[in-house]
Amino acid sequence: KQMGAALFAREAGGHRLTEAGRQLLPAVEAMETAVLGVERAAPETGGGPTGVVRIGATEGFGTLILAPHLARLTQKHPGLTIDLLALPRMLHLSRREADIVISLERPTRGSVIVTKLTDYTLHLYGQREYLARRPLIRTRDDLHQHAFVSYVDDLLFTKELQFLDALHRPDRFAFRSTSITAQYEAVRAGAGLAVLPAFVADKDPVLTRVLGGEATFTRTFWMSMGAEAKHQSRIQAVWAALKQAAFSLH
Repeated sequence: KQMGAALFAREAGGHRLTEAGRQLLPAVEAMETAVLGVERAAPETGGGPTGVVRIGATEGFGTLILAPHLARLTQKHPGLTIDLLALPRMLHLSRREADIVISLERPTRGSVIVTKLTDYTLHLYGQREYLARRPLIRTRDDLHQHAFVSYVDDLLFTKELQFLDALHRPDRFAFRSTSITAQYEAVRAGAGLAVLPAFVADKDPVLTRVLGGEATFTRTFWMSMGAEAKHQSRIQAVWAALKQAAFSLH
């Protein structure tokens, strides 16, 4: 209000900078850099990392794998607060949406530090009762007789999740969702077949893999942070914890 102009405009997927906001952005970034410089120069208190760290991650990985590890990290460092944004969309360091971002595509622009976090596998799954009452699946051609569960195509946030184009283009979808958790629950309920992460579906006795290695995919999680944040003790602590969490997949 004091600026006399709107700096952000609300959109369906969040907010975007207005022209006034874009003009002000360089000055704000310079102020942020100065503040971070003071923080890096400040002596350690000896009490461990403190403050807020915001992490952006995909929904399934963030919820099932990262959340338990990060919860234990906050028990180890009571002064640390974790904001976990486990969302079915991409988050951007350049927009200051998160301090650390875990994504399916390697960032290629901006002053960022990037590391390969882990590979993970996905398979085609079906509910055992569903498969018992439907036509037997021996080859890809048999998939035409089955319903599928998948993402909403026009809301897909990365091409890395376009599995069915390489496997089988379904005649119809029984259920679609932007949420991998919703897809998983739909498959458990017998709605049809879906490509799901092994870390989501393998431990569920209700589900079983379909077509074995012929319907197996490998994807990579990349972890990135702004170069200016690498000296912050809270970022370092969370960065290390995220690597440990990813190691638990293997």
